[in-house]
Amino acid sequence: MELLNALVAFTNFVGVPAIAYGSQLAIGALGVTLVYSVLRFSNFAHGDTMAFGTMVTILFTWWFQSMGISFGPLPTALLALPFGIVLTMGLMLVTDRTVYRFYREQKAKPVVFVMVSLGVMFMMNGIVRFIIGPGDQRFADGERFIIKARAFKKMTGLDEGLAIKTSQGITVITAVIVVALLFWFLNKTRTGKSMRAYSDNEDLALLSGINPERVVMYTWLIVATLATIAGVLYGLDKSFKPFTYFQLLLPIFASAIVGGLGSPIGAIAGGFIIAFSEVTITYAWKKVATYVLPESIAPDGLMQLLSTDYKFAVSFAILIIVLLFKPTGIFKGKSV
Repeated sequence: MELLNALVAFTNFVGVPAIAYGSQLAIGALGVTLVYSVLRFSNFAHGDTMAFGTMVTILFTWWFQSMGISFGPLPTALLALPFGIVLTMGLMLVTDRTVYRFYREQKAKPVVFVMVSLGVMFMMNGIVRFIIGPGDQRFADGERFIIKARAFKKMTGLDEGLAIKTSQGITVITAVIVVALLFWFLNKTRTGKSMRAYSDNEDLALLSGINPERVVMYTWLIVATLATIAGVLYGLDKSFKPFTYFQLLLPIFASAIVGGLGSPIGAIAGGFIIAFSEVTITYAWKKVATYVLPESIAPDGLMQLLSTDYKFAVSFAILIIVLLFKPTGIFKGKSV
C-alpha cells in the first residue's frame, strides 16, 4: 500500500505535470526546428510569437465570455484559438514580407537572420505588453479537473490523491493530434514534400521547379499555428504573462537542440527530456521517500535539489552539456 501511495504521489507531482509540460515544449520546439530546417536560422522571436498568439486568443476569449458564449466543461479559449492562429499567421506573413524577405534576397548569413529575429522579438514583446499589459492573465474556465484528488482517494482508499487538470488532458490530446497532422502533412502532401526537399537541398529543389516563396509562406503559416497552440496550452495550464513566454525560449531551444536541431522527432523527444529533467530536479522528494523508506531513516528535509525558481537553469545546464559533447543532438540533427 505504501508503494502504491508513493507511485501515486510521483505520478501526481512529477509524471502528469511533466507529460503536460513536455507536450507544450514539444509543440514549441517543432516550430523552432521547422524554421531552422527550412529557413536556416534560429528564430529568437518564437517565444514572443507564442505570446502574441496567446494574447489574441485571450482577447477573443474575454469577448466570448462577455457575450455569454462558453464551451461547456471545456475552456472557452478553444473556441477562440482559431482566431488567434489566423491573426498570428497574418503577423508572420507581414513580418516575413517586411523584414526577413529583404535579407533573404540579399543572401544574408544565418547570423544576420538571428540578429534580425532578436529585433523582431523585442518588437513583438513590446506590442504584447502594450496591448494586454505585463501582469498575469488567467483565462481558463469550464471544469478545472478531470479527476480530483479527493474523489481519487475515496475511489481507491489510498492516502494519496491523483488530480488531473482539464488543461493537462487537453494539452496531451492536442499534442498527439498536432504531431500526427504535421507528420502527415510533411510526408504525404505535395507541399510538405516540397518543404522537405527545400530543406534537404535548396539548389536541387529550385532546379526541380519548387517555388521558394511558396515554401517560405507555408513554413511561416505552420510555425504560427504551432506557436499559438503551444502558447495557449501553456497559458491554460499555468497563466499568461508576456515575460514568461520570453523565458520559455530557453527550454524550447534546449528541447530542439537536445533532440537534434532540424529533426521533428528530436524536437518531440527533447521536449519531454527537458520537461522531466526540470520537474524531477526541482521536485521535493520528501513525500515519496517517506512512503518508501523505513520510518527510522525517513528524511527530515525536503530532498529538493533545486528550487522551482531555478528550473530554467536545468534547461541551460542540459543545453551546455549537449553543445559540448553532442552538438548534433540525440537524433543527429544539424550541428549547432
